[in-house]
Amino acid sequence: MPRYSEKRIEDFLDNDISGFYDACDRMDAGASPAEGIAWIRETHGERWAEMLAYYFDNFLDSLTGTIPGMRVLVHDIKAAGLGVWGLSNWQRETIGEAENAYEILRMLNGRVISSEVHMRKPDTAIYMKALESFGIDAATTVFVDDRASNVIGANRAGIRCIRFRDERGLRETLIDAGVPIPAVAE
Repeated sequence: MPRYSEKRIEDFLDNDISGFYDACDRMDAGASPAEGIAWIRETHGERWAEMLAYYFDNFLDSLTGTIPGMRVLVHDIKAAGLGVWGLSNWQRETIGEAENAYEILRMLNGRVISSEVHMRKPDTAIYMKALESFGIDAATTVFVDDRASNVIGANRAGIRCIRFRDERGLRETLIDAGVPIPAVAE
């Protein structure tokens, strides 16, 4: 039996009720989970602070897994001699758990995590930091993200962008752009 009702989870994921996403934004920018929990306790109450603590204690259960087809796509891109790096808004205390659990994260050539550099997407500065860290040029880089605001931020940094919707669409877009990877077989 789940610890929380569907209604309680729904309320927790409603930022206006619990402040969950505001707390995540703070932690993505470098605040610790303890600071995020304290902030929620102060601004939204003990019930939400207790639930955020539970979320951190059981973090891996909140992850939904690798998007179907993405591990193969990353492999195909790397087999074509291209690099694949990660740029993510993420709490530093949980990124290691995710990397241990998911091979695809270990396949990356490198990563920049917002909480580690105290910058967040869509701030242009984090894209510039990523380009510098990875030793790559904006003119030859493609940034992929599912959030429009992050795509806009990368565009402001001079990086060509693709808004992610699904693996097949991304694969087709990359092939159309000249990336030498196999197409999806019919």
